[in-house]
Amino acid sequence: MSDVCRRPAGSESSRPVSRRFFLGTALAVTATTWAPPRAKARSLRANEKLNIGVVGTANRGAANINGVQSENIVAICDVDSRYLAQAQERFPKAKAYRDFRKLLEQHDLDAIVVSTTDHTHASPSAIALNLGKHVYCEKPLTHSVHEARTLATLAKAHPELATQMGTQIHAGANYRRVVELIRAGAIGTIKEVHTWVAKSWGGDHRPQGEAVVPDYLDWDLWLGPAPQTAFNPGYHPAEWRRYWAFGNGSLGDMGCHHIDLPFWALDLTAPTTITADGPPVDPEVAPNHLQVRYEFPAVGDRPALSLTWYDGGLRPALLKQPGMPRWGDGNLFVGDKGMLLADYSDHRLLPEADFREFQPPEPTIPDSIGHYDEWIEACKTGRPTTCNFVYSGNLTETVLLGTVAYRCGQTLEWDPIGLRAPNCSKAEEFLRRDYRAGWTLG
Repeated sequence: MSDVCRRPAGSESSRPVSRRFFLGTALAVTATTWAPPRAKARSLRANEKLNIGVVGTANRGAANINGVQSENIVAICDVDSRYLAQAQERFPKAKAYRDFRKLLEQHDLDAIVVSTTDHTHASPSAIALNLGKHVYCEKPLTHSVHEARTLATLAKAHPELATQMGTQIHAGANYRRVVELIRAGAIGTIKEVHTWVAKSWGGDHRPQGEAVVPDYLDWDLWLGPAPQTAFNPGYHPAEWRRYWAFGNGSLGDMGCHHIDLPFWALDLTAPTTITADGPPVDPEVAPNHLQVRYEFPAVGDRPALSLTWYDGGLRPALLKQPGMPRWGDGNLFVGDKGMLLADYSDHRLLPEADFREFQPPEPTIPDSIGHYDEWIEACKTGRPTTCNFVYSGNLTETVLLGTVAYRCGQTLEWDPIGLRAPNCSKAEEFLRRDYRAGWTLG
């Protein structure tokens, strides 16, 4: 691959990273005329209901509302007045907002649920944490690597606040059994993992032309911190995932769900190198298909291993071997004693003939009380959640590094401490993003 991004020793990229690249717990990305007040979390009794504000009320937002409806929904926010009206009918006592910054000024909030487009996940989450509010946020946790590190840093600085990323399948029994099998050595030492989805969030070009903004949509608030962009119905409500300004294609959409399983089972942290292959890079549009290879270092007794991601119809060659079962999206763990194939709800040890008499280990990971209930209980009791922002921030960083490597057009050598790719200065423009005037991260 091209080494166009490489700079010689002594260049700017080899010098220590500047202070603005490191992450404080109240980091402002750009100058702003608005700043949140600071507050502390309210102590709650176990039988007391949370006062929750919901940012984004339709689609994934509606599903997340269903997950927390046992509590008090006291504030709702949506930039689309059609969706907001539907939520108002359901929660007539809740205060309604178009701007999440105004919602976050409501003093009786204990927690918020963020279900917006990816490019507006980080800002309300960070502001809420600085306000002393518990936060549940949909996957991927953020739109950029830098934002993911910021939220993880904030969560670590505020352990009294309960955080949870919306990877609901993490609470399922199947993932737990797979983790137990891997950790018990059922297939021996893991050498490689393959993860794939059929979904394709790519396109040929950005929507062309400027359309009249419908009266039900506040387009400026929909854009939030993203660059000024003319409205086009090709963005809202769902197609935005195809475009770098707002989403990160199929990897950004599905990576946190599927790569979560090997991350959990193998205690993965940051990769050392990331290599991505796909169609020619478009500066504005995500690819129709992508293959990313992450190399992870040895940690403790676990040797170094590789994880390869495939989307848009690409699949690992191993699935074509004789005797492999038909399978949809999922993960394939390859060990020195066999293989383990898994999806959301099922798993198989392979070759099946070799494991016919195999007895799985006794379950050691307790069943979940429910993905949303874990978070609700944590808000009230301080118990940890399984997908807190420290874990999920690390997972999201790794997922999004695949898109950075692809957009840079070369293998990235990754320095997780400095949050940079020392062999590729171009990566910095994709690791972080500038916010529009008036918007902050934290």
